Amino acid sequence: MAARTTTSTSRAELIADAALGLLAERGMRGLTHRAVDGAAGLPQGSTSNYARTRQALLEAAVRRLAEREAAVLTPDGLPVPDGGTDGLPDALALALHRYLTRHRELLVARYELALEATRRPELREFYDATGRQFREQLTALMAAAGSAEPERHALSLTAWCEGLMFSCAAGSHHAAVPEPAELRTGFRELLRGMLGG
Repeated sequence: MAARTTTSTSRAELIADAALGLLAERGMRGLTHRAVDGAAGLPQGSTSNYARTRQALLEAAVRRLAEREAAVLTPDGLPVPDGGTDGLPDALALALHRYLTRHRELLVARYELALEATRRPELREFYDATGRQFREQLTALMAAAGSAEPERHALSLTAWCEGLMFSCAAGSHHAAVPEPAELRTGFRELLRGMLGG
């Protein structure tokens, strides 16, 4: 049971983290205000006071997911290459490997939220807006690496990563995550194809 907190910020994070944990463990049906109270070790009604509606609770989970993913994927920031890709495959491979091996629950929670967003237009809008920061960062990274079409290349890189993440989290490769060296090779091949050299 999680320790109780006294500040609204830490309580908000505790509630959102508990929601993400429930999504990963029980799926969307297991996400209720009462269940979040229990998972967070908070008195009944605490989650309802923070997030009155299911939509508000889902938005809190999406917001917290984005914060935690940002910390996992870019804890020190990815290197922005000057006219090349030196160091970029290593950084991308390490970030992706860290996500796949240490934060699988975040990935499963993200898939739950993404699927729910396909059924809830109001959540879709919020989910897309929250994820826009990642797309913009990757597009800027590809432009800095010398891409002539950074948006298209960012989309291709994202699609490759998403496919790999799904396969390792819920697909046919769920039992074996590629080693950093394998991921590095994959990123090098992708970047070489996009950028040449």
